[in-house]
Amino acid sequence: MEAKPIPAISAASAPYWEAAANGKLLLQYCDDCSRYLFYPRSWCPHCYGGALEWRTASGRGAVHTYSVVHAAPCVGFEADAPYVAAVIDLQEGPRMMANIIGCATETVRVGMPVEGIFEARGNIHLPQFRPVTA
Repeated sequence: MEAKPIPAISAASAPYWEAAANGKLLLQYCDDCSRYLFYPRSWCPHCYGGALEWRTASGRGAVHTYSVVHAAPCVGFEADAPYVAAVIDLQEGPRMMANIIGCATETVRVGMPVEGIFEARGNIHLPQFRPVTA
């Protein structure tokens, strides 16, 4: 079976992936405009400032939108189909894409509260989300 693709790690994203390996979601925070940002980069897309620091995120959010994937884009995902690819509104403000796991695809809804977990994939740990349980 072909493996799932692994994201490339850059100098800007290395702290993000190191924290993920330890089960922590980090987001960059811009000290110039007081906003969180995602995906990792070298400058703020809101104010173009460079005063960025890493902060631990809550790992919680809500489903903004989603799609149920029935036809896997590559062999590595065939065993997972059908699965949910979603855009998550993080509590801190940014949005990120991830899969929703740990529930039936038909139970996913816009606005559904979710929490982050990490899937080991090769030498990295990839953030995924599951429904929040009381």
